[in-house]
Order: sequence, then C-alpha cells, then structure tokens
Amino acid sequence: MNMVDIHSHFLPRTWPDLAARFGGGDWPSMKHLGDGTAMLMIGAEEFRPVTSACWDAAVRLEAMDRDGVDVQIMCVTPLLFGYHRPAAQALECVRIFNDAARELCAHAPRRLKSLCQVPLQDTDLACREVSRAMADGHIGVQIGNHVGPRELNDEGIITFLQHCAAEGAAVFVHPWDMMAQERMPKYQLPWLVSMPAETQLSILWLILSGAFERLPRSLKLCFAHGGGSFPYLLGRVDNAWRHRDIVREDCPQLPSSYVERFYVDAAVFSSDALAFLVKTMGEDRVMLGSDYPFPLGEQQVGKLIGSDASLPPRVRGKLLHANATAFFGLDVGAASMARGVGARCSA
Repeated sequence: MNMVDIHSHFLPRTWPDLAARFGGGDWPSMKHLGDGTAMLMIGAEEFRPVTSACWDAAVRLEAMDRDGVDVQIMCVTPLLFGYHRPAAQALECVRIFNDAARELCAHAPRRLKSLCQVPLQDTDLACREVSRAMADGHIGVQIGNHVGPRELNDEGIITFLQHCAAEGAAVFVHPWDMMAQERMPKYQLPWLVSMPAETQLSILWLILSGAFERLPRSLKLCFAHGGGSFPYLLGRVDNAWRHRDIVREDCPQLPSSYVERFYVDAAVFSSDALAFLVKTMGEDRVMLGSDYPFPLGEQQVGKLIGSDASLPPRVRGKLLHANATAFFGLDVGAASMARGVGARCSA
C-alpha cells in the first residue's frame, strides 16, 4: 500500500553563521560531532542531538524504502522560525532554509517534498515569501501556532492564511514556544503537556473567535500531532458553547461542526487514540504523519495505521496516502515507481 508521510523535519548540514551576520549570541547553529551525529545549538547552549537523517538525503531515502514510504513532506524544526527577530533578518534566514529544503528535495524530487517557512511576524513579507517559495517548488508552508501574543485569529495572520488559500499553499500548523515551561523543567514535559495544549488553543482561537467565518473554505489547513488535545476535549467545548453565552458570543455554530474546516496528522502513537481521532475528525481528515527523524516520532513510519486491524482497508488507504494525495495534490503513482526503481538499484 502506498504511503505519504506529511510530517517530517529536516535541518541543513550547515548554514551561515547567523550570529556573525546579525549580532547577538542566541542564534541557532549546528555543531558536528562526527559519525553522522551533531548537536543543534542555541548560542552556546545545547538544544538537541540530531543525526545525519536530518540533512543526508541518502539516509532519509533508505529509511523511507525500509518503511515503504513513497513520499515524505519535510519542514524545518520550529526552532528555526525566527518569529522574535527583526522581520528583515527573519526573511533572510527563512530564505536560507527554504532554499536548503529545495536542494535536499532535488536528490529525489518525486519522493521528497517540502513546506517552506515565512517571517510570520510581518504579514507582507510572509505573503511575498510564500509566493516565492511556491513558485520555487514548495507545496505549502509550515507555521507556528502563534507569534508571541498573536494567536491564529490575529488580523495579520488571517490575511496571510487568506493569501495561502489564493496561492493554493497548504498550511501545516506546528506547536512551538510552549506555555508554562518554567513549571516543566524535566522529563520533556513541555513536549508532552504544552505541545498538545498549544495546538488545542490555536484551534479554539480559530473556532471561538469566528475566524473560520473569515477564511475561505478553499484553505488547506492541517494541525500536527493529531490536533493535540483538541479531539479528546471537544465534548467539553461543545458543552460550554451550549451553556455559556460568553463562549458562543463570536462563534455562530457548534464548535464540533468546524472539524470539517481542517485536517490533522495521525501522530498519536496509540490504536485507541487513533480510532477516537478518526471518529472525531472523520476518515477523510486524518493523514499519516511521523515526526521523522526525531525520537518522539513514529520509529517505523506507518506501522500504527498499517497494522490496525480495526480499520477497514479502505480507511487505512485514506489515512496512509489518499487523503494526503488530495490535500497536497501529489502524484503518488510516480513516487511509488521511483521507490521501486530505487529499491531495485540498491539491491
């Protein structure tokens, strides 16, 4: 069965010294350690160990062949968004990483696809960059779920999303800059608690503020990590809307009715959670996403969906490739043929 992985991350092997270019000591950089490993740095502080799977197309394609993935859609780690930088600096940075993504995809253009990033703190620059990036071969854009105190219902961000709809740019929303990190100093708790909450928060801002009423239905919008905690607390939101006027004052429809306006990936790591997610969102609005190549991602891409006997084969096919093919406008047949040729050449 074909597979399209819509949620994977990359890092260039190297990039310019941003601290030297712009000044300041807290710019991201890569410190290579040898043997295909490196440390992603923020200034002088270690942020995350990474491997060559982030920047080596051959390693990435080998993993895809191993797991049977035909197409993988890549975006940078949110650490590189640069939303807190001056807009001109952020624009220069995103172009470095957007161009690097296209260089990586050039190794296997039918199988490796990319989402660009934009300086979302400046609406005009963000719109211009997504247009440039789409013309350069990106198939959409990854954005964070907020820009400082600006949530997704912010007028500037709404304008950007409207522009994405006009450009045909799919939008993948990834949580970042997590809340209340001072209360979560250990055990990766910001990733385990705040990330799901951040995603629910951004979805609710779009629903309860009435922002979806101002966005065209042609907008292709997807949230990472199964929509975070949103699907599992949607009943609570509906109940609040029914019984509290302050919840529904800007939201004309029952909150659960808005699930038809967006998609989620299937990075939930539990068959029970996946079943509930499909029941809540609908079988047409869930897509395989692995979070490759990070440790919190699915280690055998597609296993959760592919091995779930409770899902009819037709539904598994939708989750594994058909929904993503339609969402991103992909030619999975050509990618599947390329995967077959690659596997035979490497045998």
